[in-house]
Order: sequence, then structure tokens, then C-alpha cells
Amino acid sequence: MNALRGPVSLLASTRAELLRLGRWPALWAVLAVGMAVDILFGYVFDYVGFRTGGGSPVNEGMPPEQLLQDLLPVGVPENTLAGTPMFGGPLLLILGALAIGGGYGWGTWKTVFTQSSSRASACGGTLTALGVVLVVQVVATFMVNFGLAALVAGVESQPLRWPPAAEVATALGATLLIYAMWAAAGVLVGTLTRSPALAVGLGLVWSLAVENLLRGVANVLEPVEAVANLLPGTAAGSLAGALGARTFADEGVPGVLAILDGGPATLLLAGYTVAFAVAAALLLTRRDLA
Repeated sequence: MNALRGPVSLLASTRAELLRLGRWPALWAVLAVGMAVDILFGYVFDYVGFRTGGGSPVNEGMPPEQLLQDLLPVGVPENTLAGTPMFGGPLLLILGALAIGGGYGWGTWKTVFTQSSSRASACGGTLTALGVVLVVQVVATFMVNFGLAALVAGVESQPLRWPPAAEVATALGATLLIYAMWAAAGVLVGTLTRSPALAVGLGLVWSLAVENLLRGVANVLEPVEAVANLLPGTAAGSLAGALGARTFADEGVPGVLAILDGGPATLLLAGYTVAFAVAAALLLTRRDLA
């Protein structure tokens, strides 16, 4: 009976956290913004650029014929991956920071830890619930993108060719890994700061400014290059680039890089995800909440 208490408590905590997140307006706001950004930068801007012949503000310099090919169903895996490093990732960082940091500001964690039989179960339930949200978000994004791509193919009288199932599965896994890393980073920052506003601000400054500055300096100073090549954003952008997303240097989307190969980028992302989640869990379960 005691052996089952831990898994049962974790399941109960996960269900409670899913219920809380499902009724939390901030969750739906972040996910809606993420979907809107994916649609606008992945399809709307490129399709307008194709139809007008003026090019896309996202993929500058790309000929209209190539824009159209990227908008068709066969291009969905690369097109979706291209938006994960710069656009989707920071939004998931915000979600992770709010989900954890808000518990401190609103006193939720004190209540949860008082009523729960185990801090570890409560923390594990939150992380598991966030994982479920990530899976749903990734699957929904791919479904929407396939629908939009099929619509473009129909409107432009193009053959409806679908990418291989293995390619779709790989892109799904890579997108989920990139999102999980950023969400875990948000969870850690939210736990460290105990403030959702401060956590979101610090996370966005790091992901959108500091990393880009370090990579810029790395072009001049070799010692900085070794550090910049191991940054979380570098690993995320490199994985997207290794799986076919067009890099920013090749007139692609900002954030997509060709610095690391797919294998090292995957290992680095997995390591960051585990390290961030474990560090946050240790802080949350062992630190005084006062």
C-alpha cells in the first residue's frame, strides 16, 4: 500500500494541476499568442509575399516559387521547426515562469504543500501537467499547420503531397524537446526569483537579447565562442537547422542556426531540460517558502 502512495499522490497532483491550468486565463492567452505567431510568421506573411511578388518580411530575398513550396504540406515539418527557437520557445518560457512563479506571489504553494502529503508529488504533478500542455500544444500546432498547408495547396492548385511519417515524427519530437527546454528554463527562473513578473522579464532578456549578443561577440572573441556554442538557444536553433529549417544566414527565420550538428544539439537540449527541471524541483521542495 505504501508503495502505491507515491504514484497515486503524483497522479492526484497532476490532475489537480491540469484542472488549475485549464481554468487559468494566462495559459490560454500564452497558447493563443503562440498559435497566432505560428500562423502569421509561418504562413500568412509568406503567402502574402508570394501573392504580391514582393517577398516575405520573414524570409527576405526568397523567390516566390520557394515561398510557395515551403507553404505546401510537404514543407510543414521544416516550417514548424523554423518558428520554435525565436518565437515559440520564449513563449513557453513565459508559461513555465508564470506557472511556478505565480504560486509564490499568490501564496498557492503554501496551501498546496500544506494539503499535499508530499512536496515532491505536488512539484512532480506541476511538471507533469506542464508536459501534457506542451504535448497538446505541439500536436495542435502541427495539425493547424497541415490544415493551412492543405488550404494553400488547394487554392494554388498544387498537388497534395505529404511528408514522410518519419520526418513528421522527428519534427514533432524536436519541437517538443525545444519547447520542453524553454519551459523548464522558465520553471527554474520562476522558482529562483519567486516572482512571475521578474521571472518573465529575466527569461525574455536572456533568450532574446543576452544570447544573441554573446553569439555576436563570439564572432570576434574566440574564448566567448566556446561558451556561446553551448547556450540553450544555440542548441535549439541548431537542432531546427539540422532538421531542415532554413537558417537565418541563408535568408531563413531568425534564431535558426547551423552551429551544432543534430546529435550534439539534441543531447545538449535534453541535458538542459533535465538539469533545469531537477534544479527547480530541488529548490521548490527543499527551500523555505517564507
